[in-house]
Amino acid sequence: MIDMNITIVGAGNIGTQFAAHCAENGHKVVVYGSKPEKINKLLTVVNEENEIIHRGIIEKATDDEKEAFSNADLIFVTMPATLMRLNAQKIEPFVKPGLKICIVPGTGGGECAFYGCIKKGATVFGVQRVPSVARLIEYGNTVKAIGYRDEMFVAAIPHKETGECCKIIESIIGVKTTPLPNYLNITLTPSNPILHTTRLRNLYGDWKEGVVYKKVPLFYENWNNETSELLIACDTEVQQLCKTLPFNLSYVKSLCVHYESPTAEAMTKKISGITGFKGLTSPTKKVEGGYIPDFNSRYFTADFSYGLVILIQIAEYVNIDVPNMRETLQWYHDLVGERKEYNFKDYGINTYQDFVDFYSL
Repeated sequence: MIDMNITIVGAGNIGTQFAAHCAENGHKVVVYGSKPEKINKLLTVVNEENEIIHRGIIEKATDDEKEAFSNADLIFVTMPATLMRLNAQKIEPFVKPGLKICIVPGTGGGECAFYGCIKKGATVFGVQRVPSVARLIEYGNTVKAIGYRDEMFVAAIPHKETGECCKIIESIIGVKTTPLPNYLNITLTPSNPILHTTRLRNLYGDWKEGVVYKKVPLFYENWNNETSELLIACDTEVQQLCKTLPFNLSYVKSLCVHYESPTAEAMTKKISGITGFKGLTSPTKKVEGGYIPDFNSRYFTADFSYGLVILIQIAEYVNIDVPNMRETLQWYHDLVGERKEYNFKDYGINTYQDFVDFYSL
């Protein structure tokens, strides 16, 4: 792989990890973030024992859009789904034919947010899942990565560029990378949009104004069978949806297959025991007397409004009933009221045929 000018949008968990990998592989790396003065040139990735496993020296960090995007060959966007449209608007003025934009992870509707960039000749691609669990140890310096995958999966729009995009990820992350038949194999991946949302519904199903919790529950380690039952029900609805759409969606694996857990009991045991998830707490904020749910957490703002909503909208295109996903979304709406949510129509995808045409590019 020839050396490239690579810009990383975001200096959080995933952004720091990708910046270190890219720089380590000899690419000229610019990190675009809101606090460039706090980002060191030397970035490191450590393992569970805090041993350095990857390190790289970036060219610079900046909050200037022209400096970040005007000379980029490849841009990794590692920001939350709620910010994809804003980032697309920042990048689009600098798009030249041949530019590649990678969304990490690729779920959350980002592919549609970058539709304008695609029209100007850019390739937009996504990874189905992140390469590992990543948690910042020190902002602008070190990230801990646990459980690197043996294989990654990539889809691109236009589809003909998928093979080249796979080569890029394979060379940077260093693992086998497999091309997906189309981008919907990422959009429909049953990860955070049903994993996080079902857990939040189980955790805070009894919450109302005035309820204060004495302690912060562990998000994964305290996982229970009730959550697993709801998760499997939503997962089944995703699989039913995949069977109805006129696309090859063979890589949208059921979570029962992904986690090798066909029953609620097996799912609970699996999720609660994943090493990379240990110690992760539920999204809360401290108030007098204890804790309440933090409705501004990405677990809420992204995974309902830019995750579950997308799955339900696609189901509406093909008249598939998804009662468990709908009830979970309705619980959230009843809790927080009206919030800005993803809508295909915001990106010019107004009909089912528009939807099919876009994902056939």
